[in-house]
Amino acid sequence: MFNLLAADAGATIGIICGIVVALVLVMVLLVCMLRYKKCPSDKIMVIYGKISPNKDGTYRSAKCIHGGAALVVPFFQSYTFLDLTPLSIAVDLKNALSKQNIRIDVPSIFTVGISTDPAVMQNAAERLLGLQLRQISELAKDVIFGQLRLVIATMDIEEINTDRDKFLEAISRNVEGELKKLGLKLINVNMTDISDESGYIVALGKEAAAKAINDAKISVAEENKKGAIGEANAQMQQRINVAESESRAIEGENKAKADIAQSRALLRQKEAEAMKLAVTAENVQAAKAKEESYAAEQSAEIARASREKATKEADIIVSSEIEKRNVQIQPDAEAENIRRRAKGEADAIFAKMEAEARGVYETLSKQAEGMQKLVSAAGTADEAVRLMIADKLEELVSTQVQAIKNLKIDKITVWDGGQAGDGKTATANFVSGMLKSLPPLDDLYSMAGLKMPDLVSPKTMGIKEEPKEETPRTEKGKTDKK
Repeated sequence: MFNLLAADAGATIGIICGIVVALVLVMVLLVCMLRYKKCPSDKIMVIYGKISPNKDGTYRSAKCIHGGAALVVPFFQSYTFLDLTPLSIAVDLKNALSKQNIRIDVPSIFTVGISTDPAVMQNAAERLLGLQLRQISELAKDVIFGQLRLVIATMDIEEINTDRDKFLEAISRNVEGELKKLGLKLINVNMTDISDESGYIVALGKEAAAKAINDAKISVAEENKKGAIGEANAQMQQRINVAESESRAIEGENKAKADIAQSRALLRQKEAEAMKLAVTAENVQAAKAKEESYAAEQSAEIARASREKATKEADIIVSSEIEKRNVQIQPDAEAENIRRRAKGEADAIFAKMEAEARGVYETLSKQAEGMQKLVSAAGTADEAVRLMIADKLEELVSTQVQAIKNLKIDKITVWDGGQAGDGKTATANFVSGMLKSLPPLDDLYSMAGLKMPDLVSPKTMGIKEEPKEETPRTEKGKTDKK
């Protein structure tokens, strides 16, 4: 019993110890994860506190890391960051004394930043840790002022003004050496302008400008001289070359003409030989052609005779066959032609008469229809007749005028034989007869519902109408029919 209880207590204690150990390990792991710090690329991580010494046994006040990571031991170490952002420092140096005891103004702009060199980073951790960028800028500005005055005091104005590379190299060497003590490095130097109160630099510039202008004028004159000499030499060489070229050209032309003449002579000789061979060949070919032509004509005549014989035999046979068939077919064909011709003539006559009848019917129908409308419009048949006469009166008068329009009467000569039995002359009777014709014409106009002009009216001229029988009329002006 006692042994069992002891065994159970030992097992419980073992489990508790295991849990405690696991919890401790987890806590250690969490602490390590939380205290493992990474350094950004634009910063320097400074670990301070209990720092292990260097390999040579020297003491270190801080551990600087750039672009990596490290474990910050809890309770024994802490960390912070130094910013690597570049600082632009405007240094407006005035009245700096040069080597020649001439005071000059050197405005410039310096760009500095915390160095990433391991030895210089240690200086930055010791001297700049905890300072703001403005404070670091002021500290660097004081160092730059002092070193810049020192460099200017060791150089002449000519060196400063003309040899800027040497000036900047001296500034970089002196200034950067002092900045490293603070943990900084010089990134860039930019000199805006250099001036002095006495105008020495301006005078140097004028001297240099005048010298440059004179040198340029001398160079221009030298170049003009060289140009004139070169132009004269070129013209001389041109004339020489032109003369030589013309000489060679004439020589070449003469040689070419001689070659052309010789070539033409050879060409004529070859043409004559070729012509002789061609004529001979033509004669031979002509003879052969005639021989072949004669043979072909003979064969053609034989074939033509055979063809004519066959043609005549075929014509005779075909003609006899055609005559035989014509004798058999001609009566039937003539009868059929007569029948068709008669039928066609009858159909044509019938169609013509039918068309004429239809035309007459249409004409009479339209005339009757028009007469009916005319009577309806006039009111009575007599009035309709008057309207028709009035409509045709212009044609009647025109027809009468056409009958006498071509008569040309230059003058009228009256031969009067004296008085007649009633005491009037023949001329008087002629005029009287003309006047007697006016009353009937007036009646004709009246029947048409018209009126003669007063100038020729029988009533206005005082002509007496002959008595005539009056046709009895109805109340409406119509003739009584018995």
